[in-house]
Amino acid sequence: MNLMKLTVCRRLAWAAGALALSGGAFAQTAAAPTSNATPDAKPAMVEPDYTLSWHVAGVSDYRYRGISQTRLNPTLQGGVDFGTKAGVYLGVWASGIKWIRDAGGDARVEVDYYGGYKGSAGPISYDVGVLHYQYTRNHLNPSANTTELYAGAGWEMLNFKYSHSVTNLFGFAGSKNSGYYDLSATFDVGGGFSVVPHVGYQHVAHNRDFSNTDMSLGVSKDLYGFTLSAAVVAVSNKNYRSPDGRDLGRTGLVVGVKKVF
Repeated sequence: MNLMKLTVCRRLAWAAGALALSGGAFAQTAAAPTSNATPDAKPAMVEPDYTLSWHVAGVSDYRYRGISQTRLNPTLQGGVDFGTKAGVYLGVWASGIKWIRDAGGDARVEVDYYGGYKGSAGPISYDVGVLHYQYTRNHLNPSANTTELYAGAGWEMLNFKYSHSVTNLFGFAGSKNSGYYDLSATFDVGGGFSVVPHVGYQHVAHNRDFSNTDMSLGVSKDLYGFTLSAAVVAVSNKNYRSPDGRDLGRTGLVVGVKKVF
């Protein structure tokens, strides 16, 4: 297999988990006051039946599971997320990429479709779902298109998530049943700042030389309706290379800005 077909583990690590879309911009909210309410009483607010939000972002490098998807260059990203009061959610997310063309294919955009269910049991939150990574007309063999099932659990500031591929993983031959283990935490340190440490391990089935551990330490800040972020990202595997030989997993700083509507 061409080496560049193997430069495929993805997503910006600091956002692990990075990253479900958040916020509500479209919802039913108001309830009428009761008949004995005073004239000045405000109507009670109820939990919306559904929320719809979208966001746009710019990042200095799109890292996925520690590996650059944009040849260490900036790109634009965006997505839409729909959620219900019952916990069911659906979403779509897209980003510019370069690795498919580096591997001999012809896709310049990654589009992710996902859906699942979130809930809680006492102090434990949980999240289960399916995520499909689409690279339209990628023309790689095996195809880069990938589907994963995932399950996650959270307690206080800690989160753990496992993702399991039910197809080949991003173009690796024979890599069905690969798995990614993701452990992260989010610490609110005040002043709108959050600190997010993360460690993950990607097992690539039948492709041991491209299994990889990634680590990151990120900081984010909410400012005037925007989220500013910065993260130092590092990986254990040096086998992911660009056509000109650059290390796509080299330790580096990734910065970004996101706006949710």
